Amino acid sequence: MLNGKKIILAVSGSIAAYKSALIIRLLIKAGASVKVIMTEASEDFITPLTLSTLSKNPVFKDFTKDDDSGEWNNHVELGLWADAIIVAPATANTIAKMVSGHADSLLLAVYLSARCSVFVAPAMDLDMYQHESTQENLKTLIERGNLIIQPESGELASGLIGEGRLTEPDHILEFLNKYFAEKASLYGLKLMVSAGPTHEPIDPVRFIGNHSSGKMGFALAEEAAKRGADVTLIAGPVSLETPHGVNRINVKTAQEMFDACTGNFDKQDIIIMAAAVADYAPIQIASEKVKKKAEDWNIELKKTKDVLAWIGENKKVNQKLIGFALETENEQANAVGKLERKNLDIIVLNSLKDEGAGFQHDSNKVTIIDRNNKVISFELKSKHEVAIDILDAIENY
Repeated sequence: MLNGKKIILAVSGSIAAYKSALIIRLLIKAGASVKVIMTEASEDFITPLTLSTLSKNPVFKDFTKDDDSGEWNNHVELGLWADAIIVAPATANTIAKMVSGHADSLLLAVYLSARCSVFVAPAMDLDMYQHESTQENLKTLIERGNLIIQPESGELASGLIGEGRLTEPDHILEFLNKYFAEKASLYGLKLMVSAGPTHEPIDPVRFIGNHSSGKMGFALAEEAAKRGADVTLIAGPVSLETPHGVNRINVKTAQEMFDACTGNFDKQDIIIMAAAVADYAPIQIASEKVKKKAEDWNIELKKTKDVLAWIGENKKVNQKLIGFALETENEQANAVGKLERKNLDIIVLNSLKDEGAGFQHDSNKVTIIDRNNKVISFELKSKHEVAIDILDAIENY
């Protein structure tokens, strides 16, 4: 379950920091990408060179890079990159600062910026672990949604025997595997999503297109892959990186989008058509660039094939088909009409009238409507969060 996951290992100043090298090796062996953040105190127990070599990435320690460039280590970007953060070992001091919201180290700033799951593996002496303040801090972290990987009992650095020993690296991996297995709600299912615009050529230089960025479809593909689905992404001409573990098929025109979608739909369990496919395309495509001569230039257009309608007509009983509706008037009525006409199970409505939603934005505001007349409206959210809402609705349909 860790294959392809992006993991930040945050190492604080405990004698147990030597185990962080073993944790990295196991994560890498499981197929994860690992970045390491160290506190200043942790360098007294293990070197950044060791952890950098094992993780195959530079180790992050400070808010600025170690060279003379003056560049900063973007804690927000790091927090958004990760699928999970593991604080191991987590000292009493680091745990207390996580609770109080301190941001006096890069580790803590990344923690406060993270939107992913955070796992905390305490490591300290017996009396420190059992102290009421530490137990209250751990309780607070749990209440805030953090997951605690409980320490083990054994001989401690002080010579005492009891709880506080950092759990063994293989036990940490077992904990993570179990967590991600429970989150893999689409494991074993095949899911196809279309994304982006299409470009209908007029001549070798010009085309008819739209402002779709593909961000919504790509966010859906990424989230579906995280949930364990076997994802096929049919992508129009966009400049976005392929989400990890996603099979991408690039297309340009509406006809290419139609061919790719209809050629792959039959084996899918879930089909999400998020692409903004052109409704019309030029009848004639000039072989050379059309020169600017006449005052007016008329281009004769023909209707493109309606891929969503075709799949709606041909889908099987056990397939779920989800479409999108971008409306400017009578939004809900038009969306419901499209859902019925094209035999959809769910339609996702968004309006160009909503500020911050629609094309080119990193955010979206949607209403999800299904065939059972269930309507759920959401506030403006990031497209990543909207993807979570849409997939939750699909799973609950």
